[in-house]
Amino acid sequence: MAEGSRPRVVLVDDHRLFRSGVRAELGEEVEVVGEAETVGEAIALVQALKPDVVLLDVHMPDGGGRAVLTGVADTSPGTRFLALSVSDAADDVIGVIRAGARGYVTKSISGPELTDAVRRVAEGDAVFSPRLAGFVLDAFKGGDVPVVDEDLDLLTAREREVMRLIARGYAYKEVAKELFISGKTVETHVSSVLRKLQLSNRHELARWASARRLV
Repeated sequence: MAEGSRPRVVLVDDHRLFRSGVRAELGEEVEVVGEAETVGEAIALVQALKPDVVLLDVHMPDGGGRAVLTGVADTSPGTRFLALSVSDAADDVIGVIRAGARGYVTKSISGPELTDAVRRVAEGDAVFSPRLAGFVLDAFKGGDVPVVDEDLDLLTAREREVMRLIARGYAYKEVAKELFISGKTVETHVSSVLRKLQLSNRHELARWASARRLV
């Protein structure tokens, strides 16, 4: 990116309304040159546009952020990736950084903070939401990297997101708003999670998640 110029950004997220909100929050400080809502669209767009920064959702129905990073690894060396996710779980953070992202921030970030993070990543910095940096430092210095959890692997990416929010005490309506899905869909995911983990209710789910340091 030329000094003083606006970073050219591609937004990748499977929720159109969320992308619209991010575009509005970024304002005139960056130039949003494209949007994608699937892994395939994102790979094609990044290869065609060669943006400075890709704002990348970690969990999408067809593979998510790591699949995008893998798909463009050899064709877009000048593009940097900043993960923007509702998840602040260590395994998600470490996984996407190992795949090649330059930073990871959560969707609770403010508009000005996100704009600053994009500019810093475009300039070559690594940027993380405060509590997430520790996960990365531990992982890359050979510290406590999350181990594979066979029970957790039973859940889809969306079920993990719902599980973590429910375990934190979110009401179904709050989960629906946070993840841009319907309340009925939240109920379906919670029922599936409880069945797969052989738990009876959300209180048992909260204890299960806390024991694994997932909340």
